Amino acid sequence: MTERRQVVENCDCDVIHSEIVDQVRVKMPETEVLYKLAELFKVFSDSTRVKILWALYESELCVCDISVLLNMTQSAISHQLRVLKQVNLVKFRREGKIVFYSLSDDHVQQIFNQAMNHISEGEI
Repeated sequence: MTERRQVVENCDCDVIHSEIVDQVRVKMPETEVLYKLAELFKVFSDSTRVKILWALYESELCVCDISVLLNMTQSAISHQLRVLKQVNLVKFRREGKIVFYSLSDDHVQQIFNQAMNHISEGEI
């Protein structure tokens, strides 16, 4: 099997572009904010969670519906929904005994739209 590696180009200079570094440093978010951002992106690394988010992008659904749609147990779906709720990507509402899930807000739809646009760029 041939292994493909991407080469990362290094800078061959010893001069630091201090003005640019200072400009970026001033704009750099606090470590805690970047940690939260990394945690958010980590949620998208699981294909089951992405499938759930995609389904909720299309329509509000209950756990039973998602379970049938993805051919998974309700327990497995509930676990993933709990993870998605922890990072505020999904919300729920109760109607009697049924709990319906939906995307938290338009930002989640925008993230999906941007991601789909990004991955489709390479498919031209």
